[in-house]
Amino acid sequence: MNMDMHHDHHDHGTMAPPTGTDSHGDGAVHSAGGMMMMQMTFYLGYTNVELLFAGLVINTPGEMAGACIGCFLLAVLYEGLKIGREFLLRRNQVNVRYNSMPVPGADGTMLMETHKTVGQRMLSLSHLLQTVLHIIQVMVSYFLMLVFMTYNAYLCIAVAAGAGVGYFLFSWKKAVVVDITEHCH
Repeated sequence: MNMDMHHDHHDHGTMAPPTGTDSHGDGAVHSAGGMMMMQMTFYLGYTNVELLFAGLVINTPGEMAGACIGCFLLAVLYEGLKIGREFLLRRNQVNVRYNSMPVPGADGTMLMETHKTVGQRMLSLSHLLQTVLHIIQVMVSYFLMLVFMTYNAYLCIAVAAGAGVGYFLFSWKKAVVVDITEHCH
């Protein structure tokens, strides 16, 4: 086994240190070698902001406003997908079983505790729909994460506000089940 750890074969001459941020506030850190490095702090720029795809570059306040509206709506859609999938899952549940078991009461008497168990068939149209919606939900969540990783404060605020509005619109009717025997709250 060769334990030679020398890196003489690498050309480190092309890796120049960053020289600072662009005066336009575009969030890109430029290096002396002409390479662009990713912004790693939040900023309030609206020029030369690359959004999700190489050709989708924001350069004007109007484009930034449009991008913010789009990101806001994408975050609202994400929250709607989460709640919609839960609704469809509850609506399409099959194989409902009730299991009763005796539990000792506080005064020494025996009480019957009933648990409802539900299931879903794997090879069904409803499960296929759930799978497709899950794929869409995962893709949307990664897009939102990548938007947030631009570190552009306008876009980050749009994503957070959209998630909040989406939760407000869709989650108000969400049924919350609290298991009183669960001690890890």
